[in-house]
Amino acid sequence: MPQSKNMARLSEDMKRELIAIIGGMKDPRVQGFLTVMRVEVAPDLSTAKVHVSKMGEENATAEAVGALNRAAGHVRSEIAKRMHIRKAPEFRFVADDGAKYAAHINELIAGLEREER
Repeated sequence: MPQSKNMARLSEDMKRELIAIIGGMKDPRVQGFLTVMRVEVAPDLSTAKVHVSKMGEENATAEAVGALNRAAGHVRSEIAKRMHIRKAPEFRFVADDGAKYAAHINELIAGLEREER
């Protein structure tokens, strides 16, 4: 189901705030090259699925997702304060391999370019 213009704007605003909140966290599993890929907010604002990716070791993303899911209550309260909303969604953080896939595609393209020469 396509999102309305307001829900898309809310998702982008929430993504921007999530990046700021996660960047300020002191947990070493969350620090580093952690990227919030996208945020999918339910139409009734009950849940929000946050797709995150972390460059580095293979299990780095899984560790970061676990740490973020443990801190979901803190993130929820911070979002409510920063965005001045009465009902903040329950966050579920999910690993996303979009950055790894993009790097793989870039390597394939670079390999093809080398073969053409």
